[in-house]
Amino acid sequence: MELHDVVETSRRVGATAARGVKIELLAGLLRRCPPAAVDAAVGVLAGVPRQGKIGIGYASLRAARAAPPAAAPTLTLADLDAALDRLIGIRGKGAGAERARMLHELFARATADEQDFLARLVLGELRQGALEGLMVEAVAKAAALPLGDVRRAVMMAGDVGLVARAALAEGRAGLDRFAIELFRPVKPMLAQPADDVEDALATLGRAALEYKLDGARIQAHKSEGEVRVFSRRLNDVTAAVPEIVEAVRSLPAREAILDGEAIALRPGGRPQPFQITMRRFGRKLDVAAMRAALPLDAFVFDALMLDGATLIDLPAEERFAALEGAVPAHLRVTRMVTDRADEAAAFVGQALAAGHEGVMAKALHAPYQAGARGKSWLKVKAATTLDLVVLAAEWGSGRRQGWLSNLHLGARDPAGGFVMLGKTFKGLTDAVLAWQTEQFLAREVARDRYTVYVRPELVVEIAFNDLQASPHYPGGLALRFARVKGYRPDKGPEDADTIATVRALYARQSGVSGDAD
Repeated sequence: MELHDVVETSRRVGATAARGVKIELLAGLLRRCPPAAVDAAVGVLAGVPRQGKIGIGYASLRAARAAPPAAAPTLTLADLDAALDRLIGIRGKGAGAERARMLHELFARATADEQDFLARLVLGELRQGALEGLMVEAVAKAAALPLGDVRRAVMMAGDVGLVARAALAEGRAGLDRFAIELFRPVKPMLAQPADDVEDALATLGRAALEYKLDGARIQAHKSEGEVRVFSRRLNDVTAAVPEIVEAVRSLPAREAILDGEAIALRPGGRPQPFQITMRRFGRKLDVAAMRAALPLDAFVFDALMLDGATLIDLPAEERFAALEGAVPAHLRVTRMVTDRADEAAAFVGQALAAGHEGVMAKALHAPYQAGARGKSWLKVKAATTLDLVVLAAEWGSGRRQGWLSNLHLGARDPAGGFVMLGKTFKGLTDAVLAWQTEQFLAREVARDRYTVYVRPELVVEIAFNDLQASPHYPGGLALRFARVKGYRPDKGPEDADTIATVRALYARQSGVSGDAD
């Protein structure tokens, strides 16, 4: 397949606001795509190459773009895919220079439109988060398969490209291969915010309430004596958490897939801040020393498989009952079931008194919706927070001189890109200022006198008092009294809260009806 066909499809998808037209354009290209190139096409169109982050800086890209564009298209999708494989594989001394040389060669073969597309692809600026949802619908349309079946296969596989290739080549038989499987992590189920616990019960009725732990999401897989632990982003973190491996290995179940949180606790049992817990998941660790200094506890709240029985499609009430029979109380999150507002309020008080950030409310009838952010799980926090993406940062003054300080914050737009909601420098310690300055400069894409603009990759949890209408920002809304609660290295930009969620919060705050995504 010619690369210019992919580029033109991407341009036309971006030029229309009609979801149905977008899906038809994507499906049409998938139908024309050779089977061997389907997964590459899906990744490139979604702005997330199958190779992942390419690691190209703005300076290298600017040098590559100095190459005069080709007069006519000659690059194929296979050429691009092979080039990205080579780029991601370059390591060791001189790697930067070799990447720059190869990137220059690639751009020299590309037309002007292809160069623009490639630049945005390697910088991550084609990444559109919920565009994955469009791709799933396009795969179903191209393969003439039920959307629900394709969506479920993607939930199980965690990879749209892999599912697309199987669906287009083998039809329904290809989808049947994607069932929950030991040591192949599934995307975690996600939650939406609720105003308070009364609001949550009004939505769910009788519900399970759990302490909301501000820890690191984990998914533990066990088969006999073998245990592996995966992060929220499906990375294998087994080596970093030996005490959790030991705890899961000690369970009586022969096989298990469990969902939960890892958290560092103070000696009295109160939780450490999220950023302290995340020290256990750094890249270069002396695990034994870190375990001694900062031990982790695991708290499980769901079971997706137990002793060969797949539980993921069962109602939560049945999954929770199975969990209680397989996991001892000290390894389970604190939970109660109620439909009474007074009992729920008391439970929230207990959670906050114990040092946790609030509660989760979960529908008892709902299956486990891997990767979905539906209304079956609702989170109730003491303070309103949003997970937003850093779009830029301004140089500080006074005590902050020499550091990138004032953050430009954006919510994810499912139609593409991010919508700025305001700025803040509040809540940043000197250590965080130094760290984020280094991180921003490594992600720089442009700058002016005061501001460094960055690739939208870093997610930060922002607490704020309320939202207000604002003509100064493109979404028409701004955060009031925003402050940084902490960075979320366990989340990517596709996990950030959407502008629809923000608008729904504003609607509830203003007494106007509104729906989150």
